[in-house]
Amino acid sequence: MKGALLPGLVLAAAAASAPAGRSGTASLDAQVLTFLDGKRGDWQDMNVPYEDGKVLHDLIVSKGFKKGLEIGTSTGHSGIWIAWAFSKTGGRLVTIEIDERRHAEALGNFEASGVASFVDARLADAHQLVKQLTGPFDFVFSDADKDWYPQYFEDVEAKLVPGGCFTAHNASSPFGGIREFLERVRARSDYRTTIDRTSRAGISISCKER
Repeated sequence: MKGALLPGLVLAAAAASAPAGRSGTASLDAQVLTFLDGKRGDWQDMNVPYEDGKVLHDLIVSKGFKKGLEIGTSTGHSGIWIAWAFSKTGGRLVTIEIDERRHAEALGNFEASGVASFVDARLADAHQLVKQLTGPFDFVFSDADKDWYPQYFEDVEAKLVPGGCFTAHNASSPFGGIREFLERVRARSDYRTTIDRTSRAGISISCKER
């Protein structure tokens, strides 16, 4: 790893604050939608498709989650959807990216979309930082290196509160790490796992029993 990529190096997108009142919420909604619609066909760098971003957003809002972790920011597409959801629930997202260029671009996208105040964006090695984070979390989204999915789950599982959900992208892919992760989580009697196939990539949603 590059020397600059120290675990726990925090480059927060902005200080936490929430829009005040209905007018503020409506204004943020309009800003986020305009940004997402304007860039709908432009996301590269292993970002999730638009449809999967909406799946994550709707899951968070429907369950009222407030403490989120994203493993693999890329340039911020999924993070915008997640943070937008947290703007409605009063929550906040910690998101981790190891690549300096992608991290910097994500910070700009969080600012431009209006969700920066709901994001704690960290430039770090997730292999190390996920172990160090204390949590608790009620929502986790894994979209980093696929071979490490089983380890990410092991590292964060004890920090996931009952009723919380661990989600993972590319669940329809045959990669070894994804297959191993799904086998492991499905073997847990205290989790219920479904696969959302809104997009071809698929999102696994594993919710911890209360």
